[in-house]
Amino acid sequence: MNHELWKTRRTRRLLGESVEETPGYTEAGHAFGLGQAVYDRRTELGLSQAELARRAGMTQPQISNIEGGDSVPTLPLLTRLAGALDSALTIRLDDEVSTFVFASHGSPPADAGTGTSAA
Repeated sequence: MNHELWKTRRTRRLLGESVEETPGYTEAGHAFGLGQAVYDRRTELGLSQAELARRAGMTQPQISNIEGGDSVPTLPLLTRLAGALDSALTIRLDDEVSTFVFASHGSPPADAGTGTSAA
């Protein structure tokens, strides 16, 4: 994707202008948001991609693809990832903002207004 186009869309949206987004564009935003949430939690725990893959019963390239926004895991796979990251996963999908938060089992429930966002 051309990043200049993305910046233009984002800027136009912030200025209150109408921005037409294709379903593929929205889905890519969700995939990138989820990937960023996985990356953030993994690095917070000090895990390598290989170690997370071992814990989740996956391969390192699969983790890389998820973190890069190149694939969207199934619900069973998300459950395994959350367990491997010792966390609960909260997903909020909205017209304007999507939020993906991996919260440690020892922390209070995630606030719907925090986390990684993609639109």
